[in-house]
Amino acid sequence: MNFNPAARLVTVALLLAALAWAAAAQTNDRVSAAAVNWRDALKQKPEWYAGAEAARVADNLLVYQRDTGGWPKNIDMAAPLSGKEKAALSEQKGDHEATIDNGATYTQLQFLARVYSAAKRERHREAFLKGLDYLLAAQYENGGWPQYYPLRKGYYTHITYNDDAMVGVLHLLRDVARREAAYAFVDDARRVKSEKAVGRGVECILKTQVVVGGKRTAWGAQHDELTLAPAPARKFEPVSLASKESVGVVRFLMGVEPADARVSAAIESAVEWFKSAQLSGIRWVEKRDASVPGGFERTLVRDPHAPPLWARFYEIGTGRPVFEGRDGVVRYSVMEIEPERRNGYGWYTDEPLKLIEKDYPKWRKRLTNQTPTQAK
Repeated sequence: MNFNPAARLVTVALLLAALAWAAAAQTNDRVSAAAVNWRDALKQKPEWYAGAEAARVADNLLVYQRDTGGWPKNIDMAAPLSGKEKAALSEQKGDHEATIDNGATYTQLQFLARVYSAAKRERHREAFLKGLDYLLAAQYENGGWPQYYPLRKGYYTHITYNDDAMVGVLHLLRDVARREAAYAFVDDARRVKSEKAVGRGVECILKTQVVVGGKRTAWGAQHDELTLAPAPARKFEPVSLASKESVGVVRFLMGVEPADARVSAAIESAVEWFKSAQLSGIRWVEKRDASVPGGFERTLVRDPHAPPLWARFYEIGTGRPVFEGRDGVVRYSVMEIEPERRNGYGWYTDEPLKLIEKDYPKWRKRLTNQTPTQAK
């Protein structure tokens, strides 16, 4: 039998390379399996936030955080990052892309607070405080928040209730002000600032509730930052009363303690408006249709047994549901706007039903149980 040292070395080298590749693949599989999606990052069990995976995601947030203290939107910030990706993101830190739209910034802060409270890593505390300072600095004197800060020209400067932007910020600041467990580490100076910011935010909400015919109704998706009047945003988002956003506003007000007469009146009148704006006998359904972009078609179906439904937008004054396509023309039937917008936007919602049937009775019961001193 011939012994060939060179061939044996090649064989050993190939074997070691194969083992290394397999180990790397197994590691990548574990990382992939462990990686949580950002949309689920705040839905984990309490003990998870003390673990390595939570720390990895928190470190990702530090990479994405802008120099201003805020975060950009619509990014899966929990996805593993390569060294090249981290380097590229570091070069973007000076960009003015920080926003509170689509859950940005306040959800990152909620996550960092949980991770810091669980594991006490100083870098996570510093990032949280920087982000909190960003939110406090972004608030207008009148109590509202713009969609972007530093300010970006256009409708982005409006006070933004759309997609629960301002309400999301206020919930976070209220938790800080109340010393909720995850925010116990926040210093007293920032806690006091947060409390004052919440107070101004409540005042802004009360002042922007739209009055029609002498009666308080609901809120617009956005309001002019100077006049406080309802304002338009994109061409298909007209000046209107916004049912979905108003639900979020009312739910926040229901958490004001104690609820004074003005807050209570705002809630009661909004609930009455929701009842008056209810639509019956229709369903907003999605049908598969391979012939249209996206593979589905959304349409209204008549059904006398359908549960209550609300349009996303209502015309101020007439109370009629309104719809706009990308041409910016007001229409009174969703079926009259182009398929791309009809299928690609949330024109109807059932959120007010949950507010009326569940949240409102609970709030009324809690209000009834307040002492006379608390109710003042």
